[in-house]
Amino acid sequence: YYGGCDVVDQAERLSIERACSLFECRFANVQPHSGTQANQAVYSALINPGDRILSMALPHGGHLSHGHPVSLVGQLYEISNYQVERESGILDMDRVARIAHEESPDLIVCGYSNYSRIVDFEAFGRIAKDVGAFLLADIAHIAGLVATGRHPSPFPHCDVATSTTHKTLRGPRGGLILSDNEDVARRIDKALFPGLQGGPLMHVIAGKGVAFHLAMKPEFSSYIDQVILNAQRLAYHLEREGLDIVSGGTDNHLFSCDLRPWGLTGKVAEAQLGDVGITVNKNTIPYDPESPFVTSGIRLGTAAVTSRGMGEKEMEQIARFISDALQGSGENTLKEVKSLCQSFPLYTTLS
Repeated sequence: YYGGCDVVDQAERLSIERACSLFECRFANVQPHSGTQANQAVYSALINPGDRILSMALPHGGHLSHGHPVSLVGQLYEISNYQVERESGILDMDRVARIAHEESPDLIVCGYSNYSRIVDFEAFGRIAKDVGAFLLADIAHIAGLVATGRHPSPFPHCDVATSTTHKTLRGPRGGLILSDNEDVARRIDKALFPGLQGGPLMHVIAGKGVAFHLAMKPEFSSYIDQVILNAQRLAYHLEREGLDIVSGGTDNHLFSCDLRPWGLTGKVAEAQLGDVGITVNKNTIPYDPESPFVTSGIRLGTAAVTSRGMGEKEMEQIARFISDALQGSGENTLKEVKSLCQSFPLYTTLS
């Protein structure tokens, strides 16, 4: 659409080719500014305002852009939800299927912002086919795991997949849309531009291309393996300290802690941990009695600390830091946190 773009068009085409190769699909759009805008483009392309979307409830691990009432998506479409099981914290696909048949959605969303178990894309594909719905996989959090085969791919079971590029893919902040269906891809391209966005952020698109290239290297697979192992060890040690881990553990890079055994809310824990240099976010847990502004849990992930070179030994230390800070015995915790971070610098200064 814009003149003078010959060189940046080359960068965009290279980024598209690398995305398709990395995720083993036929089509990619690398222009979304964010994961939310990627999701909005899919809805705009495939369904009409007032149509029905079935997605995971936000407190159970879904995302605002999957149809929460405060979002534009929730205002444009009719939203219904499925949830994890109260006892296990895990999805029961038979229950999801029953809800889908009751609600008759036009589009189903799977893939989440806070679910620590494997997403059964194949089962979701069967459900979507049975009810005649499009199927969107939001792999924003697990994209790095999907790219390395540590989590099943959404293809060929899903019509389209969306992602961010800055979480487990370790790229620049931005969005991504993938598909194996030419008609779906064509509709999405038109829905994103000129439907939702103006000029693309070409410097970010170039950064995405670099990230996709790095994600194809053997070192990235080793990194993802360590991310998963670190998450599992951190969850294990926090459970030993007395916290409840939602779903009992994790298969990926993140998990949530139920703070009620310690008599804390997520809001209080987030502030206390921030005071000692540990950044987490308060997060609702399934069937949370608290509001989203208070919450009963915190969400933890290991992608960033693993990028700094930390391993299982450090996960045990971090679990102790968290326990000390939240249970009132953390007088020296800030000093210990600083010492640990200094041992794993973000970058080395060139002499």
